[in-house]
Amino acid sequence: MSRELSMEERGDLAEAMLPVAANLAVLVHGDGGPEEVRDVLDGLDDAQRNALIVVLAGLVDPDRPMGAVLGWLDFNEHGQQIVPNWDDRATLRAVADETESADDWDGVDYVAIDRWLRGQRITLNRAERVAAILEGLRRGLTYRDMDQLAGVRPGSTYQFISRERKAAAARGEQLPGDVPPETSRKFTEPEVVDMRERSAGGATDLELALAFGVAPQTVERIVRGLHYPAFGGPLRAKKSGQPSESSRVLFNGATAGFAIAS
Repeated sequence: MSRELSMEERGDLAEAMLPVAANLAVLVHGDGGPEEVRDVLDGLDDAQRNALIVVLAGLVDPDRPMGAVLGWLDFNEHGQQIVPNWDDRATLRAVADETESADDWDGVDYVAIDRWLRGQRITLNRAERVAAILEGLRRGLTYRDMDQLAGVRPGSTYQFISRERKAAAARGEQLPGDVPPETSRKFTEPEVVDMRERSAGGATDLELALAFGVAPQTVERIVRGLHYPAFGGPLRAKKSGQPSESSRVLFNGATAGFAIAS
């Protein structure tokens, strides 16, 4: 039985697979054929193949329209030339949603949720994960705490529940029992000063959002002085040009799928 890799080892493996992923993308986009692709894949072991799949998925933006994602395909599986549908505005994320089974939502095991919140590695379906996050927030856990419980990269829990909130809002609904923490979170002056000083020291809005249990937009308003203008601390004069969290943690992000599906 193969040993389970640590987070650090998965990150190193994903980084090592990036050149392989780039080579495979170049081959598929016209610089090679089936034989070359097979040669690349045949030279990998199971762990490397899994890492390659995750890295390739990480290089794709799920919110790009399908016309842009697949527009380069101008031949079908029979070798016949076709005209790409560049006007297909459905996103890759929408296509992924179509693969969800009823089991993703049917039934919520509250005993399993309680065990998960107590630190046990329990496999939760999608509905249970939503319920677990909301219950965790009610118990005073931060998004970072729940990232650690799930064994995923920092920011994954917040991004997951944000998508679920947006999807519910698009249906004209609200997640059962959900009160977004940032709507009721009140800060003391020492907390505001601490947040502003950490921002001035280089912390990103996402890092601070995870630390304080609010949305990154709330952090931005606080560090710019739009919220709590009477409190002290260094203010950000304008929107930060800091690189996004997703670009800073490319390889850690690419390995998230090894630990838990998000």
